[in-house]
Amino acid sequence: MIDMSAANDGISLLFGDAQAWIVVPIGILIGLVFGAIPGISISVAMAIFLPATLYMDFLPAILFLTAIFTGGGFGGAIPAILMNIPGTSSAVATAFDGYPMAQQGRHSEALGIGLAASVIGTFLGYIALFLIVEFVAEWVLRLGPTEMFVVALWGLTLIALLNTGSFAKGIVAGMIGILIATIGYSDAGQMRGTFGSMYLLDGIPAIPALIGLFAASELFNLIGRDYLVRDESLRTVSMAKIVGGMKDAVRRPLEIFRSSAIGVGIGLVPGVGASIANLAAYGVAKRAAKDPASYGAGNPGGVIASEGANSSSEGASMVSLLALGIPGGAGTAVLLGAFAMHNVTGGPRFISENKDIVYALIFGNMVQAVLLLFIGVVFVRFAGVIVKVPLRILAPLVMVMSVLGAYALTGNMVGPVTVVVAGILGWFMRRYGFPVAATVVGLLVGGMAEGELVRSYQVSGGDLSFVAGRPITLLLIALLVLSLMPRLIVNLRQRGKPAASTGDAS
Repeated sequence: MIDMSAANDGISLLFGDAQAWIVVPIGILIGLVFGAIPGISISVAMAIFLPATLYMDFLPAILFLTAIFTGGGFGGAIPAILMNIPGTSSAVATAFDGYPMAQQGRHSEALGIGLAASVIGTFLGYIALFLIVEFVAEWVLRLGPTEMFVVALWGLTLIALLNTGSFAKGIVAGMIGILIATIGYSDAGQMRGTFGSMYLLDGIPAIPALIGLFAASELFNLIGRDYLVRDESLRTVSMAKIVGGMKDAVRRPLEIFRSSAIGVGIGLVPGVGASIANLAAYGVAKRAAKDPASYGAGNPGGVIASEGANSSSEGASMVSLLALGIPGGAGTAVLLGAFAMHNVTGGPRFISENKDIVYALIFGNMVQAVLLLFIGVVFVRFAGVIVKVPLRILAPLVMVMSVLGAYALTGNMVGPVTVVVAGILGWFMRRYGFPVAATVVGLLVGGMAEGELVRSYQVSGGDLSFVAGRPITLLLIALLVLSLMPRLIVNLRQRGKPAASTGDAS
């Protein structure tokens, strides 16, 4: 039950601290900038600025870091839309329709749609946190390895969904991603796919591989072109179209709410986060659409689904930190570090003893969502100028940033080499009709699926009847099957059409 007295105290605490409202806009801008740089994840940006919070009070320090988190949640969408380069793994699905919109000269509209969906998703995520933070701790603890394996398996079903051409090529592309994800030591301590190289013992770094598959391969495809958008009349950055895109997103409340609900649900699960939420929401949106074939060709609904989900998952991921003292992902792990720097321990006792601070954090992040709207519009206006830059200048700059970002992420040459090798692989896949997106899904979800499968086997002792005693697992399996039914029905209908036409001809 919501403690309204503590909530009122939280509001007083929040707006009585002037320091918070000095550092929050700065944090949002930092998040936007770092999110827009391929390879520099938001958690890296938060870690870089973590030492600065030592000189702040506890509440402004946490709000500063969450502001970086909030800004970066949308920042990764900017290069995804303009250059088909997801700035972060949580913006992968944004590129599926955002980049085709940019190629059609609708980049201003796509950026506006993404910003509005991100703002609303962030706001809804923290509303959910406000409503459930005191109740969710017990529920989260009930999720074991079998439940997590089903969630990962659900993510892998996106491989088939994201394939718009040959089904066989889609499966092959997905399997390539899964195989890449399993290189190195397994959770069972087995070494696979290293070819005797010590550099592969820790596996293939996912983010540099993602950058290579999307960014480097796309840059190879752009060789010979002068600009990202061929038609000169479409290379304008229009504030009116940005605002128009925002209005278009607001006119789709059901789509935003659905993607935000998915983001919240996935964000509640520790260790899953926005990188899965954006893909899952995109898959649901495509299944539910009247024209699923338009997804991947510039459908605004794809941008809304991805940005709404990855932003709403931010608030939900705070639940495990506040309620259990367990970080739900890399970003909240940095926040946990900030807690420790200020001698504060998260968990049930923290909530019960500091309800005013908890509510102040929640309300502060709601205000951050509103500030993102205004700061983001200005940032997008300048970032959109990218479409006017000649590719002979833009392509080398982007490649250099991607390689440097990968190096910063890994701290050695494994990152840059991964970008180049993955870029070559992605170029071959694009040339021969294999969906790169399916490989990325396998790469992001494959490792998680394997780890949870191993843990499920260890817990159950290999006895399948163990699942029968896990009602949440059975519920998730039922939901998984139901989610696949529309796709199976469509495939059966498509198989039946040629037979029907043949009968008419005879």
